[in-house]
Amino acid sequence: MNAKSLKDIDFEKRNGLLPVIVQDRKTKDILMLAYANKEALANTAKTGNAWFWSTSRNKLWMKGEESGNVQPVHEILVDCDSDAILYMVDSDKPACHTGNRSCFHNVLK
Repeated sequence: MNAKSLKDIDFEKRNGLLPVIVQDRKTKDILMLAYANKEALANTAKTGNAWFWSTSRNKLWMKGEESGNVQPVHEILVDCDSDAILYMVDSDKPACHTGNRSCFHNVLK
C-alpha cells in the first residue's frame, strides 16, 4: 500500500469537495456517503474522528456532534486518482440520521 499525504489529495477536481465513503472496518458494512473538504480531512486525521463538510448546511461538522454517534476512524484510504476517500471506522451505533445502522437501507425497485 502506498502512503499519501494531504498535499497529494486532488481537492480541485470537484470544487474542493471529495466524496467520502464510510465503512465499518469489522463488518465491512457501507455506512454512509458524505463529503469532505481539506479542513474536514485534516480534522479527521488530527482527531481520529470522522469530520465532513455538510453540503446542505454549508458547514464543517464532526459525525456524532449532535447525535452522539461518533465514528472513530481507524484508517483513511485514498483512491487511485486521489479524489475520493474511504474512512474505515469502528461503529456500533446508527450512522444514518433516520436511526438506521446504514444510510443504504432502501431498495430501488
